[in-house]
Amino acid sequence: MDAVRVALLRDVLAGTEWLGATRHFAGVLRSSVVSHGGGLLLVGTPAYEPWHLAAHLTDEAAWSGTPELAPTLVRHGARPSDPAHLAVGLGRLEAARRGETLLVVAPDEPEPLLGRVHEARRAGATVLALGCGQGDLATLAHETLPVPQGAELDLDTVQHLVSAAAGENPRWAPRGPGRLRDRLSRLAEYLTAPPPPRW
Repeated sequence: MDAVRVALLRDVLAGTEWLGATRHFAGVLRSSVVSHGGGLLLVGTPAYEPWHLAAHLTDEAAWSGTPELAPTLVRHGARPSDPAHLAVGLGRLEAARRGETLLVVAPDEPEPLLGRVHEARRAGATVLALGCGQGDLATLAHETLPVPQGAELDLDTVQHLVSAAAGENPRWAPRGPGRLRDRLSRLAEYLTAPPPPRW
C-alpha cells in the first residue's frame, strides 16, 4: 500500500477510533526505538511472519531519517543459507537486552513464543504487541494494539497505518526559515539512496 492509498484510507477512517489508536501505537513504537537508540526486533508466529511490515518500516526509516525504525525481522524458520536480512532466527530474542524494542505481530495468541517474549522483557526489552489483544501476550506487552477477528480492519491494513504513522516526523513541521530546505534535502537523499533490501 503506497502513501496515496494510506492517505485515502485515513480519510475513510476519519472519525473512527482506528486513526487515534494506530497513531498512538506508532508513537509509542517510535519513541521507544528513538529514545533507546534503536534495536527494533520484529517477530510474528510460525504461520504469520510480518515481512511486509518489516519492508514498510525499513522504507519509513529511510524516508523519515529515523534509522532506528528499520527492524530486524526475527523468523521462526530462518536458515543460515537465507539472505542476511532473512536469516535471523528465534535465538536473537534470547539475546534481547535493555534498550531494545520487541514488536510481536500475532493474529492469535502465540503460545510457543510467549516464553521467549517473557525472557526478553525480563532482560529489559520493551515489548509491544500488535494483533492479539488478549491473553498472556497482552499481559506481557508494555503497549498493545488489538485487532480482533472480525474487526472493521484486518491486521494487514492496521500494519500499514502503523508503519505510515511511525514514519511521520514531527521535526518536519515548519518552524521558521530553512525548514523547507531541510525537508527538500532529506527528500533528495531519500530519492537518490539505493533501494532497501527486498523482503
